[in-house]
Amino acid sequence: MITVIDQALLAAVAAEAQAAPRRRRNRNFHPADDYPGHRLLNAVEPDSYVMPHRHLDPHKDETILCLRGRLGIVVFDPCGAVDRSILLTPGGDSLGVDIPHGVFHAVLALEPGTVLFEAKSGPYVPLAADEKAPWAPAEGEPGAADYLARLHRLFD
Repeated sequence: MITVIDQALLAAVAAEAQAAPRRRRNRNFHPADDYPGHRLLNAVEPDSYVMPHRHLDPHKDETILCLRGRLGIVVFDPCGAVDRSILLTPGGDSLGVDIPHGVFHAVLALEPGTVLFEAKSGPYVPLAADEKAPWAPAEGEPGAADYLARLHRLFD
């Protein structure tokens, strides 16, 4: 079955994210977590904290396209210094990134209703300890909201 990615679908997944406790929601196009190719919509709200991380598997390069809203991508050096911040907007100068495996990065919504398209190889495997940024708070930890606010200021 063909799935049309239209404004109605983007609005629906954005509404699901707004109602979700973690303030984000995936809409997978791949049939299962063990599928070799992952393609999905990811709706993220501005107060949702996605901990900086990297994917060490050489098959886990990641492509992200902003389909709705404004998305910030922050790239870090291995010690946690910001190497680069990239603003993605649909129809803007930059609308997507391709992030090689091994690169620490974070994604953050800069306005409500932000939706991105993400593609990377499967299977889904939770992040290992050495893939999580040791210099950033984990989701739900004290300091995570302050850290997210600092990341947001990169795009003011």
